Amino acid sequence: MSSTENPQGLRKIADMCRTMSFIVLFGHVYQVGYPYFASIGIRSGISDRLLGAFGETGIFGEFHGAKCLSLVLLFLSVLGNRGRKGPEFTYLSAVIRTAAGTGVFFGASLMLVMALPPFRALASYTTGCLIGMLLMVSGMARLTRIIHRRFTKGDIFNHQNQTFPQQEELLENEFSVNLPTSYPLGKRTRKGWINIINPFRAILVLGNPGSGKSYFVIRHLISQHIRKGFSMLVYDFKYDDLSRIAYHHWKERNVRSGPPMEFYRIDFEDLSRTHRSNPLEPSAMTDITDAAESARTILLGLNREWIRRQGDFFVESAINLLTAVIWYLRRYRDGEFCTLPHVIELMQQDYDRLFTLLRSQEEIQVLINPFVNAYLNNVMEQLEGQVASAKVALARLSSPQLYYVLSGSDFTLDINNPESPKIVCMGNNPQKIHIYGAVISLYVNRLIKQVNRKGMRKCSLVFDEFPTIYLNNIDSLIATARSNRVSTCLCVQDISQLRKDYGRDQADVILNIVGNVISGQVSGDTARQLSERFGKIRQQRESMSINSSDTSLSLSNQLDQAVPPSVISSLSSGEFVGTVADEPSQPVALKAFHCSIINDHRGIQREESSYTESGNIREIDKKNVHMIYMQIKKDVEDLTYSEMDRLLSDPTTRHLVVPRK
Repeated sequence: MSSTENPQGLRKIADMCRTMSFIVLFGHVYQVGYPYFASIGIRSGISDRLLGAFGETGIFGEFHGAKCLSLVLLFLSVLGNRGRKGPEFTYLSAVIRTAAGTGVFFGASLMLVMALPPFRALASYTTGCLIGMLLMVSGMARLTRIIHRRFTKGDIFNHQNQTFPQQEELLENEFSVNLPTSYPLGKRTRKGWINIINPFRAILVLGNPGSGKSYFVIRHLISQHIRKGFSMLVYDFKYDDLSRIAYHHWKERNVRSGPPMEFYRIDFEDLSRTHRSNPLEPSAMTDITDAAESARTILLGLNREWIRRQGDFFVESAINLLTAVIWYLRRYRDGEFCTLPHVIELMQQDYDRLFTLLRSQEEIQVLINPFVNAYLNNVMEQLEGQVASAKVALARLSSPQLYYVLSGSDFTLDINNPESPKIVCMGNNPQKIHIYGAVISLYVNRLIKQVNRKGMRKCSLVFDEFPTIYLNNIDSLIATARSNRVSTCLCVQDISQLRKDYGRDQADVILNIVGNVISGQVSGDTARQLSERFGKIRQQRESMSINSSDTSLSLSNQLDQAVPPSVISSLSSGEFVGTVADEPSQPVALKAFHCSIINDHRGIQREESSYTESGNIREIDKKNVHMIYMQIKKDVEDLTYSEMDRLLSDPTTRHLVVPRK
């Protein structure tokens, strides 16, 4: 109805059509029962002339002609009906009433052919026609009161509205990780791909335990990158889940094609199946800043609460002392004893001998002078506060197993060296996180220094349960590794876990600078931040208002969250949301995704059944391990006494000897 029409006029026309419909019906009944009405005297000249005039028009010429005309007039009257709409009016009830009324309306003719008295037959026929007419009026009226825009049923959580187009084309290159997916779009399910075509912009994998991070994402990243010739570091928190995957695909790649790569593993539990490597390799430590970073990494890894206290006097003092010890051993005989076990043993020496040795190196005198002055001035409380925390922390690493692994040199940490590419798996033990985690942190810190250089082979760093180790300046690695073809994958259960171990500022920086985010089920602040990252999409909103005289239905389009936090916090295992990063040469139009990753479960089972265990690297005798442990202690003791004798015997260096208190 346009605004220029008069609703009252339309209503009057509808009422007139309805009245004429009943008049035509009563005229038809009068014509059908004319003999009976004439016999009882219900006739007149006027009615006869009117009946004759209508007969000449042909309206009453056919038996059903007048009834059909009555129905047409009734239908026209319904068109003008503007009754109050409501959700209780349905097509089914309207059609049933209309069909029943039509059947009764036309079926009443049977009363005229039955052997009934004239009055009863005519009365039954008239009653049937009226009842049929009223049923049709009721049914047609209901049709006009139906809300034709039905609200979506069975989607009380608005899932259909929150679907959006996703990448369906496979985009692959020599670096990419491609995961097949299925996703809903409206009421349909479509196939798609998560195309991580630029893994060098870092990958952050989030998800609560059991969300499928390793099974649906990490295993494919490891297998695809090994097939494409990446050298790799795998930090395997629950050793050896990921290491077995890496070992299997490393063997397959070496059999198929490509230049061979070496495979190494670090395992502090089973010494017969572990390689040995010195994280403080002298050739990789070019200046004292390398020693300072190593000292910071090992102490913050052992004392995680120090991460938030960096800059504190006692924290920095302990780091400076350990830096001095590391650099002293690096300079002594060109690093002959520059290993972490030797550093630990040297740190345990008495103050007079330790400070005497450290003072003999000019490069570290600036670092050691505050400790020497405190010792000479007998400020022992301050000195203990500066030194004891470092000595106590390092003492936790004093064990034959750790000394054995950390003092060897089976391989170097330049895993992406084009001349000798390597795959290295480092295993942790959830029951010894704080001990092994600190050592692995040192390994990783030194390894990153060597791989993040220009002209090296493409490299992939995979960290399972990343918060369990400490990497200083991980944000710098993410920011600079892209140009050096280093892919970094961080697996985290929740941002709150990262904040607990790294501090709020560092955790927020990591979340905001990674280019590729894949998240399973997470909740709280993590879900809210991810929802904001995914942005908004255009969604349709419906609303209905019913009052005593009218019903109004409104439809509107508005921007709303593509993936609300409530959806992210209720994802099933294998369902993931996220965004991917592209590059200028291979743009991705649809970067956001909300999908289920498709895994070939039978294929994975067949693959796992074909896994083979790596053999023992060497036969281990506990006596030999203990002998190495004792030899390291003896090395430090001999070094201490020989250097003390040398300094005392030379008049030019005798002043460096710190007197015993």
